[in-house]
Amino acid sequence: MQKLFSSLALTALAFSAQAATGSPIVQEAPLRAHLAFLSNDLLEGRGTGQRGADLTVAYLETQAQMAGLKPVRGNSYRQSVQIAGVKSLPQDSSLQAVAGGGKAVPLAFGPDWVWATGDSVAAHTFDAPLVFVGYGITAPEEGWNAFKGVDVKNKIVVMMVNDPQPTAAEPNRFAGKALTYYGRWTYKFEEAKRQGAAGVLLIHTKPSASYDWSVVQNSWSGSERFQLADRTAGTPLQGWIAEDAARRLFAAGGQDLDALRVQAESKDFKAVALNAKLSGEMKSAVRKVEQFNIAGMVPGTDPTLKEEAVIYSGHWDHLGKQGDTGDTIYNGAVDNASGTAGLLAMAQEAVKKPAKRTQIFLWVAAEEQGLLGSAAYAADPLWPLNKTAAALNLDSLNFVGATHDIGAQGSERTELGAMAATTAKAMGMHIAQARPDLAGGYFRSDHFSFAKAGVPAFSINGGREYIKDVAASKAKAAAYGPRYHQVTDEYDASWDLSGMTQQAQFTLNLGLAVANAAKMPAWKAGDAFGKAREQAAK
Repeated sequence: MQKLFSSLALTALAFSAQAATGSPIVQEAPLRAHLAFLSNDLLEGRGTGQRGADLTVAYLETQAQMAGLKPVRGNSYRQSVQIAGVKSLPQDSSLQAVAGGGKAVPLAFGPDWVWATGDSVAAHTFDAPLVFVGYGITAPEEGWNAFKGVDVKNKIVVMMVNDPQPTAAEPNRFAGKALTYYGRWTYKFEEAKRQGAAGVLLIHTKPSASYDWSVVQNSWSGSERFQLADRTAGTPLQGWIAEDAARRLFAAGGQDLDALRVQAESKDFKAVALNAKLSGEMKSAVRKVEQFNIAGMVPGTDPTLKEEAVIYSGHWDHLGKQGDTGDTIYNGAVDNASGTAGLLAMAQEAVKKPAKRTQIFLWVAAEEQGLLGSAAYAADPLWPLNKTAAALNLDSLNFVGATHDIGAQGSERTELGAMAATTAKAMGMHIAQARPDLAGGYFRSDHFSFAKAGVPAFSINGGREYIKDVAASKAKAAAYGPRYHQVTDEYDASWDLSGMTQQAQFTLNLGLAVANAAKMPAWKAGDAFGKAREQAAK
């Protein structure tokens, strides 16, 4: 009990001190109001390419203007994001796997494999050999090249997901048990494109992907998928194959999948032709969709430093309306009406006391479709990336209650880590203990689009050490798991938003610390994403 009172007292003193210095204090009332509206059925789940998305964009640009934010480019708060919606049409396609003797290998779309165009072209014809390239990774710093000695141009590459596993001799290779970006399926598609491949089939296993085949099947076989149009075209074919189906395919071509996977754990592994090919026509329904990022700024006050900026970001989209019966609206209250509302509440206060550097509030589109809005921003930034000091992202805020700690995983890669610790201490908190990033969480939210471009960036997560009703709070947080990406992620007026307000306040405080610092934060020496920053500075 004494610890509880002490923590509450420290938090109260921290906010009192902030108020005494005139620093902006995020208010719960507007945050709650925005959250309730954004997750209301009226916005239909804010789905990409749906009516609810248009309503959300109109609301955000109106609220940004009301808060006093200035447009970043020209006189519009909107940044166009050109997207292609793609839906596989297996019933109209003749694509099949054929073994060396000309015998078709039976593969059922959905249960055995899934695929779609990766370049927004509705129809492709293939007669392309299959090549197993192990993990499909090119990582000079690890001495790893899965494509050495092989030309995969116009071929279909078959890959494993995840990273090469650590060994007794090399316990820290590819970050040990943690997942690196090389292990993400998005990287696999990107590398195949760089190598000139005609397509990719990723071999699914639950341990390597961290989810069941049903997740892949549901995402790829029945619903429309989205990709950036005209900017980052991928290989003509992108897809997954279930493990048992892959084993049959390899065997038909005279190869043993399990034996090859063992060999692929070595950096000496060389790609293996499978004596099989994909043949026939693949068709997809393709439509073009225009979505919008919304951006507004608080101009900096320093004559020199105002040319540099801090970005606060959060995605406004969710999964929209799906299905024809029952509850069809995926409201996305926590994911991510909470972060969207948090940014609005922060902006309302930030305009009252500008910082030396410019502050940009950025609501990005189509995160749920693969970080598309933030990727589009990074490809065509409203502010020069080499003059962007940091990108602080909010995605799925704490709806349970205030905590002793705050999540800052990924901040340790840059000088933001030390700044985050100082900011937390000033608020009577501490940084949550880091956990191994086994699922690659750092690469799955919008801050990553900035990190890839060299901007120090991470997502601020809720803490785990609840101040009040600890057991009940932990149970409430755990109960959200089954509601993630379901129609049950709905706003509850009884939620204690003290933790959500605390998370938004920490983000604003950290952003202000960066905005008023003598210099922009740097990446730690040797970090892979720091190289992009170094190149941009040349």
